[in-house]
Amino acid sequence: MPNDQIPPEQHRQQAEGVREEAEDSRQDAEQGRGVTEEHRISAESGRNEAEEFRRLAEEAREVRDQHREALETVRQERERLREAGETARAAGEEARAAAEAARHAAMDAVHATAETLQATVEHMKVVEEMRRTLRDIRDVNKLDSN
Repeated sequence: MPNDQIPPEQHRQQAEGVREEAEDSRQDAEQGRGVTEEHRISAESGRNEAEEFRRLAEEAREVRDQHREALETVRQERERLREAGETARAAGEEARAAAEAARHAAMDAVHATAETLQATVEHMKVVEEMRRTLRDIRDVNKLDSN
């Protein structure tokens, strides 16, 4: 047998080897596509999770901002109430001072009225004394004329 010719059994074995290699390559390619598909699915899942975390973080920021705004509103309301309380306290103090001044004025008026009444009583006594004196003088004059 010349070297150029390959016996049929050997030819068949070579063809079978090539077919097996082709099948192995095909299986490797299938596995590669499966691994690539798994990577694609994994990457998509990772992107979905990242998007979900980003959305949750944004919601958390919005809630934090709402809480901050609510706290600021409460702080402003507390400040407004403190100012109103301070205004009411000052008004109460002014009212107390005005009531005290009115009490003093009323007491002064009572004292002035008492002094006026006392002076009036004194004047009435003087007038009564003058009437007695005038009566006495009239009586003396009547006696002298008789």
